[in-house]
Amino acid sequence: MKVSELARATGVTAETVRHYVREGLLAPQRHPDNGYQLFARGDLERLRFIQRARTLGFGVAEIRDILTHADQGDSPCPMVRDLLASRLPEIHARITELQALAARMEQALDAWAEMPDGTPDGHSLCRLIESFPEETP
Repeated sequence: MKVSELARATGVTAETVRHYVREGLLAPQRHPDNGYQLFARGDLERLRFIQRARTLGFGVAEIRDILTHADQGDSPCPMVRDLLASRLPEIHARITELQALAARMEQALDAWAEMPDGTPDGHSLCRLIESFPEETP
């Protein structure tokens, strides 16, 4: 199948397929007459695997490592478990940071509800932001 057919079958863009080819995650054959990239059924399954790995937060380099292990006949599962186990605390910390950011944004919107907009005057750029209290370390 061609790039567009693989893309359509997996719900991604043709550019996404080309990106994964450039990154070495997919290795299509070339049509001998016209040079088109041709993908086999195995490429379809591989792309679906890549999509699942992306859904779990794996980056392209990590997916490349996982696929390399699998292509060499080694199980990448221990590496996958270790990567997720090490990343999960980072994700929880990021969620906490984002919840704090959302609370600050809500606080700012509440505080700004009755404030006029104002125009930069050489001393002030945006009174809304300038009125917001600085965070203490």
